[in-house]
Amino acid sequence: MRLRVSFHYLAEIEINEAAGYYDRERPGLGEAFLAEVERAMENMVEHPEGAPRVAKTVRRKLLRRFPYGILYSVRPEEVRILAIMNQKRRPFYWRGRK
Repeated sequence: MRLRVSFHYLAEIEINEAAGYYDRERPGLGEAFLAEVERAMENMVEHPEGAPRVAKTVRRKLLRRFPYGILYSVRPEEVRILAIMNQKRRPFYWRGRK
């Protein structure tokens, strides 16, 4: 059975803000960011336990091309995206998200 992906509402805001920032920096870079996030999410669905844990039930998948990590938890039928985190900013701001 293939796991589905769900987003915490703040993670949705973070992904859109990051893509917008990159697109303002250079047109098309926001699309590249979103493609990299999509690639990482596909990998997370295929190998949900593959990323290292950063908390008891939270794992972090790093993006290759951008200084971001996807914080997620694995549930019985889904991968829950908790945050799209810039690696250079407040490292634990996402705690408390479910």
